[in-house]
Amino acid sequence: MAERHCSSILVVENDRPVGIWTEHDALAMDFSNATEVRRPIAECMSHPVATISAHETLGEAALLLKALGYRHLLVVDDNAPVGILSQTDIALNQGLEPYLRLREVHAAMRATPLILPGNMLLAEAADNMRHRGHEAIIVLCGGSLGILTERDLVRFIAHHPGNTAIARLASQPLLTIDENAPLLQARDLLLNHRIRHLAVLGADGQICGLLGFRDMLVGAEQFYLQDLREALEQRDSALARSRQHLQLAEKVIDSSLEGIIITDPDIRIEFVNPAFTHLTGYTLDDVAGRNPGILSSGRQDAAFYQKMWHTLDQTGFWRGEVWNRKKTGELYLELLTITAIRDDQGNTQHYAGLFTDITHIRENEQQIRHLAYYDALTRLPNRRLLDDRITLAIRHAHRSQSPLAVVFIDLDHFKQVNDTLGHALGDELLLQVSERMGHKLREDDTLARLGGDEFIALLPDISDFSEATRIAQRLIDTISAPFCIEGHTFRIGSSLGISLYPDDGTTPEALIQSADAAMYRAKHEGRNTYRLYRSEMDMQARHHLTLETDLRDMLEQGEGLVMHYQPLFSRADGTLKSAEALVRWQHPVRGLLPPGEFVPLAECSGLILPLGERILDQVISDMTQWQKEGQALVPVAINLSAAQFWKAGFADDVADRFAAAGIPPDLIVFELTESMLLNKHDQGLTILKALGQCGFRIALDDFGTGYSSLSYLQDIPAHSLKIDRSFIAALENDTRGSRAIIAAIASLARELGLTVVAEGVETHKQWHQLGDYAIDLIQGFYTARPMPADAFKSALNARQSHATSIREDGWRDIRETASATP
Repeated sequence: MAERHCSSILVVENDRPVGIWTEHDALAMDFSNATEVRRPIAECMSHPVATISAHETLGEAALLLKALGYRHLLVVDDNAPVGILSQTDIALNQGLEPYLRLREVHAAMRATPLILPGNMLLAEAADNMRHRGHEAIIVLCGGSLGILTERDLVRFIAHHPGNTAIARLASQPLLTIDENAPLLQARDLLLNHRIRHLAVLGADGQICGLLGFRDMLVGAEQFYLQDLREALEQRDSALARSRQHLQLAEKVIDSSLEGIIITDPDIRIEFVNPAFTHLTGYTLDDVAGRNPGILSSGRQDAAFYQKMWHTLDQTGFWRGEVWNRKKTGELYLELLTITAIRDDQGNTQHYAGLFTDITHIRENEQQIRHLAYYDALTRLPNRRLLDDRITLAIRHAHRSQSPLAVVFIDLDHFKQVNDTLGHALGDELLLQVSERMGHKLREDDTLARLGGDEFIALLPDISDFSEATRIAQRLIDTISAPFCIEGHTFRIGSSLGISLYPDDGTTPEALIQSADAAMYRAKHEGRNTYRLYRSEMDMQARHHLTLETDLRDMLEQGEGLVMHYQPLFSRADGTLKSAEALVRWQHPVRGLLPPGEFVPLAECSGLILPLGERILDQVISDMTQWQKEGQALVPVAINLSAAQFWKAGFADDVADRFAAAGIPPDLIVFELTESMLLNKHDQGLTILKALGQCGFRIALDDFGTGYSSLSYLQDIPAHSLKIDRSFIAALENDTRGSRAIIAAIASLARELGLTVVAEGVETHKQWHQLGDYAIDLIQGFYTARPMPADAFKSALNARQSHATSIREDGWRDIRETASATP
């Protein structure tokens, strides 16, 4: 022990600890007997050995030492000795710096140190130390002071000095410290000088105490006990609060109106509260250990749940609306919040879900929203929703540069129905009127009720005002039909006013006001009709309506439609090669009408198909008559509408017609524009090939003005191209671009083996300039105007009489014949 400077030795027997011999045990030695040092250690060791686990804290070790009155503990791990812990070790390693820094020396020192004269013998001094319980004594060494400690006694046992006066054995000089110095300074002084005790000087410079590591530890034990007491009090208080909070939480969870569900990390249900059972019908016994998927309604797909769990994994939180199914099978909408409960390492321990049934809330919101935007009686949009829709329609119309119409509808004599038949029947009438009008509107149109017997129809994306007037007439007709309600049969009328965007207004308010004004004009001018806001458009609309009615009657009766034929001449020799059939309408009041005045009307009103049928019949009739009279026929070109071309079975139908009339199909040329094939190219090619297989010829009209595709051109089984009249007219001004386009089209057609027709040739200059290009046929007023069938028959005779060489002015005879009927 002296060589190793340790304060204790563990005594073992058969590798088993049986005792411990410490510096304090050295006090029991009789230093007056030299043979005392040869006693077996077992006779003077301390036993049994006090132990402590290696995993206990230093504070627990300090308390154990104080309770046992020991200075050393044997440290064991799994009952195997691993070391010895002394009071000095605790003082040096317990982390007492805060305590030592705040406490002063006088608070921890022993106030009455044992002071012995230097001439006292060693045996007597050791006996004094043992009986008075001191581990060190101060020795008076003449004019100085020394110190003698238990460690010195261990050294004396190792090297026995005999029963010598202690002045000769004491360590000198004695180190001192002021009583007001901090304990931290005292500890550092002990460590730096590798000593274990300091003498304490009072204010008068005299020794007033002795300080060692043991003294520091005794004060620290009090400090530790106080901290422990406070910690225990805090723990007890926290436990009490935690118990209260837990009880409160349990009461809150049990009484909560929100359903609560808790699962383990594997999404197996561990807990549900009473509200969960009330809302879903499932008890804890029903769902414990099961996946919450038992509530799934099937309305949300797998992608919805994948996104939900991804958000939950990333943020630990998700909130949203979910449709689930109760135990009874009833669906309900819940507002669900899921939280991942994680430990300090971030690992998910549980998932907690809170939800509320919001089905009725959503239903109430929808009902409130419906009441705010829809009429309570008819369920039609009200004025507020109508304004929103008109605003959106105006924005769309502004972007697309397309018109829209607002139709103001007022029922005639509705008040009389209410007054005579009652308000209940009047309400039923309004319901039936709104239902009828809804069936007559387009899918994108909006019908709204302003109140009373006033309605408004919003018509977006109309082609022109005539489309609005046709819809208005349909509304008038459907309202005018008889009503049968509760055994009462009666009729009512309606007055409609129409305003157009942007001509009659650019805001919802302006358009509605304009339509309202037009509606009142309709009432003043006879009722059960419509009027447009602008009188000139109103007159034009009435003109269109009258003309449409007359056109419908004409097509049904089959009288009034006549065909004119415009010849096409060879540019090379002036011979008549073919003709184009152009329709005219001999109106009983307005006289002969050109196609521009009624063909667009037929397209808008759905009459283009019967008109096309009549044109085919008339051309067949004229050509059959010419055949009977022995005329040598030339090919006749017939213009096709898109409706005719795309009609199912068109190729077979026309083939049967011309075959029945005995007209060879190679005498018929069908003219169509490139734009007709734009969206259905493959289907169009199929129809064109079917026509070609029947023997008919195909001409592309207005070439170069529409969507011209060279790849389409090489696929189309066409026989001729007609250069649009706009390029021919530009020749009059010697436009370079027009000449280049004509040259390119003519060259391209020539390479493809197509006949090139220049249409719209009206002057000699144009005819002369076309001689510079590969133009095959000329059509226009310069060579001949369109003429009736009889006049064209004369042109055919002139063609036969001038079959030989004809010069440039050789067209004169044919032109003079054609001019007989301007």
